[in-house]
Amino acid sequence: MSDAQETPPGVVRFAGRLRAARHLAVLTGAGVSAESGLPTFRDPLTGLWARYRPQELATPEAFAGDPALVWSWYRMRRDAARAAMPNPAHLAIARLESLVPRVTLITQNVDGLHRRAGSSDPIELHGSLFGTRCTREGTVHEGVVDRELEAGRLPRCPDCGALLRPGVVWFGEILPADALRRAQTAASECDVFLSVGTSHQVYPAAGLPGLAASAGAAVAVIDPSPSGPGGVCRLTGKAGEVLPALLTQAWPGAAPQS
Repeated sequence: MSDAQETPPGVVRFAGRLRAARHLAVLTGAGVSAESGLPTFRDPLTGLWARYRPQELATPEAFAGDPALVWSWYRMRRDAARAAMPNPAHLAIARLESLVPRVTLITQNVDGLHRRAGSSDPIELHGSLFGTRCTREGTVHEGVVDRELEAGRLPRCPDCGALLRPGVVWFGEILPADALRRAQTAASECDVFLSVGTSHQVYPAAGLPGLAASAGAAVAVIDPSPSGPGGVCRLTGKAGEVLPALLTQAWPGAAPQS
């Protein structure tokens, strides 16, 4: 959003609510990462992966049937996430931690860009591309995967020898209980809730804005095509443009430089 453009009225109105927030909860979805060049699950795969759909690879059944294929795809996704850079939306959300007394970030994204932008403790509802779990014991191991994949081997648990799987939530699996509990608690206790770059189609995360609204929070949905529960403020536009404008309106000079 250039300086020459007039600040949208919705941003002006909601900025006052944001400035007065004592506990801000932020939910982010794939639209935020898309602005860093990472495809969403609704985008068709390209190149060597064009004949697959993500829904055919991100399942326990796919991993059981061909773990090498699934790990190859996740290696590509890890490399893409590492090559991507946090965009102004990520940076603005991280900046909010120094402006609002309490901020809870809830993300459906698995790419680690929020952490790289400076967000201190994101609730990663769908896990992380950079985590792994033992398929036998469920234990988490770091620093094993890249070394093994580069050597052409499937990563295995250093404790029991079982295969390691990507540390993400696959289709057909439930969200981690603790992460979901923390997200729902934040939605029910916050006084301002921002939903950014999500289509509100995947539950239970899609229910968080409604939970916040029903508890009395001021809710804004930021997306090029905003959707969500009724009675919320809809701020139409790219997250990387609307969020910095919202910060600048609430705290002049506060928006981070991209």
